Amino acid sequence: MRRILMGLVAASLFLSLSCTSTDKSATSSAEEMASSDDIMTKEVVYGEFEGKKLIGYLAHPKNVSDAPVVLVVHEWWGQTDYPRKRAEMLAKLGYVAMAVDMYGDRTVAEHPKDAQKFMMATMKNMAGAEKKFKMAMDYAKKLDKTSSEKMAAIGYCFGGGVVLHAARQGFDLDAVASFHGSLATQTPAKKGVIKAKVAVFNGAADPMVKDEDIKNLKAEMEKADATLKFVNYPGAKHGFTNPEATKKGKAFDLPLAYQEEADKKSWEQLQTFLKKAF
Repeated sequence: MRRILMGLVAASLFLSLSCTSTDKSATSSAEEMASSDDIMTKEVVYGEFEGKKLIGYLAHPKNVSDAPVVLVVHEWWGQTDYPRKRAEMLAKLGYVAMAVDMYGDRTVAEHPKDAQKFMMATMKNMAGAEKKFKMAMDYAKKLDKTSSEKMAAIGYCFGGGVVLHAARQGFDLDAVASFHGSLATQTPAKKGVIKAKVAVFNGAADPMVKDEDIKNLKAEMEKADATLKFVNYPGAKHGFTNPEATKKGKAFDLPLAYQEEADKKSWEQLQTFLKKAF
């Protein structure tokens, strides 16, 4: 377990490696649209990278037009049902949301050892990670239901580190929000580079985020002239927004736990944050 935990912590260091590139790949639908009372959902292929399809999960309100986009970046487990559920929740708020696929082929890990392997492989190739993220951005901007000028990204755990990295690199985003994500970086943002408003929703009892990481992040954002909203939830551990976190923590002896209060508060604060950003 210690090796897995150290691997998860160490992954944040790879987020500091930047090598920005762009890609505007052609896209195609993978599944027919599904419908509930108020939203539409479907699986889409928004690009390809190193022979693997990038499979997104798109959710939006019925009869919507010119809506802001919110990308959802998954935990180290991959694009499980959890980020898809968050995309649906965002759609019910009026956004066009898409859960992205940072691993390709919608690769999902059942065991932490596999999750660590997939995550580390992704973060060791930051140029590739950035390219995959930008493919999702490009796809979403071209959707006829969206406003190409309004876009945000949220991420959980691994995904939180990804969206913070995107902000640090000056990606064209209005806002990014990290939930129990890695904060550390070896290449702090330069002054004036960050375009997005930044929110960090952190568990105060998360052993993967040190006090020094928080201090350094706040100093970094101030020096970069970035707008930062930082919230620490007392007693909340890593994974506090995911209802499956406690079960997985017990199964694999990892410091993961769901906290309903922190989950609800952080989601409410995200809604306010996005409204102000757009």
